[in-house]
Amino acid sequence: MTRLQDLGPRICIFGPSNSGKSTLAEAIGAARGLEVIHLDRLSHRPNTDWEERPREEFAALHDEAILGERWVMDGNYSRLVPRRLERATGAIRLEASTATCLLRYFRRTLWEKDRIGALDGRKDSVKWLMVHHIAVYTPKHRARAVGMFEAIDLPKIRLSSGRELDRFYRAEDLRRV
Repeated sequence: MTRLQDLGPRICIFGPSNSGKSTLAEAIGAARGLEVIHLDRLSHRPNTDWEERPREEFAALHDEAILGERWVMDGNYSRLVPRRLERATGAIRLEASTATCLLRYFRRTLWEKDRIGALDGRKDSVKWLMVHHIAVYTPKHRARAVGMFEAIDLPKIRLSSGRELDRFYRAEDLRRV
């Protein structure tokens, strides 16, 4: 069984929106002394209600971030995955049900303004596009995302349920921040 220590000093965390990627990244960063990089923060302008940066600007920020020697990075952004995996030493994939992801999205958007991974400025509102992404797009493309993860030729860990994620936190002595 692959352990966290087997993933090396540059870890990518993948999974559906609101599956717990940012929280896990923070826990791993704290435990292993890794810089935590939330791709949502690079992809969106701070102090906005999730306004996206231009694609080229985001790509430049992403490429600069992956040059570091020790990091844990959460987020998908599939067009940049090949670049990220060239530098990564390990990967984790989280799974969560559509219902769980939707509930977490509404909870974090409506009530948790200081949540892990939020943008500076903490502006947030429920967006139909995000609800559609979680409820329609992600389930439709889940098999493709899992297939992409399975094809990664690095040490990796797949956590297929909330129960497995909880066991992982305990087994690796990680603390939710």
